[in-house]
Amino acid sequence: MPLARSSKSRKPPAPLDIEGLLSYSARVLTARAQTTSELRQKLTRRAAQRDDVDEVIRRLKENGYLNDQRFAESFANWRRDNDGIGKTKVVRDLMARRVAPELAKKTAEAAYSGTDETALIEQFLARKFRGRDLGALLQQEKHLASAFRRLRTAGFSAGGSIRVLKRYAAEAGRLEEIDEEEPPESDFKPTGAD
Repeated sequence: MPLARSSKSRKPPAPLDIEGLLSYSARVLTARAQTTSELRQKLTRRAAQRDDVDEVIRRLKENGYLNDQRFAESFANWRRDNDGIGKTKVVRDLMARRVAPELAKKTAEAAYSGTDETALIEQFLARKFRGRDLGALLQQEKHLASAFRRLRTAGFSAGGSIRVLKRYAAEAGRLEEIDEEEPPESDFKPTGAD
């Protein structure tokens, strides 16, 4: 039985010319949608010449294969409709995918403009605590605080989360104190966002 080569013995892939980069970008974009910045980073690692990357990005944008606005809109709508998460998490996730912060915020605002946050929170709680009596469970302070942290991590506003949790436990009003004690979220600024 032949021995498998270790990752140390593999040769790095050969640098690609402009045609090779176009072919590579087609494979990458077929596998998963990419932001301009994500694709630029991948192409830069494989390019024989740095100028070729800019040309490939220009061609892809010109032909409609690469569009950060369309990507952000699709991403935000998908996360809202299928994952049921809040607007803040969508913004964070878009910025982690290297979408420009202004575009991420504007797109999330538009995606959530007609959405009832209270209904989203109710659906989120029903999914996360499936089969459990929320009223009884959230009477316990540790479960109430845990549910609040989960909602905040999922991108829901503190006010909306507390309003919904007050339906289950009167002590939910004290959660505002917990939210004020927690450090503010970092302003993640991706490098090289286009």
